[in-house]
Amino acid sequence: MTEVGATLRAYATGGVDVVDGFAVDEISPAGRGQVLAPWPNRLDGGRYAFEGREGSAAIDEPERGNAIHGLARWLAWSARSKARDAVALGCVLPAQPAYPWRLELEIGYALSADGLTVTTRATNVSDVPAPFGIGFHPYLTVGVPVDEVVLTLPASRRLLTDDRALPVGEEGVDRTAFDFRSVRSMGATKLDTCFTGLRRNSDGRWRVRVEGGGRALELWGDDGFGYLQAYTGDTLEPASRRRRAVAIEPMTCPPNALATGTDVIRLEHGATWSGTWGIDPAPNA
Repeated sequence: MTEVGATLRAYATGGVDVVDGFAVDEISPAGRGQVLAPWPNRLDGGRYAFEGREGSAAIDEPERGNAIHGLARWLAWSARSKARDAVALGCVLPAQPAYPWRLELEIGYALSADGLTVTTRATNVSDVPAPFGIGFHPYLTVGVPVDEVVLTLPASRRLLTDDRALPVGEEGVDRTAFDFRSVRSMGATKLDTCFTGLRRNSDGRWRVRVEGGGRALELWGDDGFGYLQAYTGDTLEPASRRRRAVAIEPMTCPPNALATGTDVIRLEHGATWSGTWGIDPAPNA
């Protein structure tokens, strides 16, 4: 993890990478491992309103005219607790034009024999209700190019987007190139797609499985995460990073949620939201 953004910089098991991360002296490229709060993904023009207060965020995706991935990913976070197999980092997001509420965030990373568990707590310490959303941006790798990856993704619907990658509707994935509910080879499929309608197991979690090269990974999310973005990295720079890992991004809400209100979490004064996701690596597919 890094102090900057509480970012998941690297994760390996048995000397084998589980996430495609970045060097210790490198700035996180393309959102790798970042915490996306108080909104994930894109925000149209950086502008929104919530219960009489307006937010105006910097346009940090200028080619599309969007604000993207919130405000916390470049902040300095500090360690709240440390152990041999766990660390918790926290930060305070101060009220500002982009988000006129005060928010306390804490992210806990814990390792066990099962894998990595990531727990989030967000507390509204402003004097009025606040809107909130969060996402995470790990790139999963099984050591082979995306074309050789086999994917299982239990989503029945995907969001349709315009040329600025903002949602304009949704559709079922039946009989489309986006149906990965049954195990399926990626091949040349290109994804930068938000999915929803996630099928959960008896434990209340959905699971995405990535397989290839004799290895398998499962990324799971609890009931706090109703959306996920899948990205095959076709537009990354430099080109050597393209299609070498699949970003599977658990999100509490869809892109542009602060502007549309779709599944935004309403945090009362003093209230705390908590959610958990994780990665379970398996050595053999």
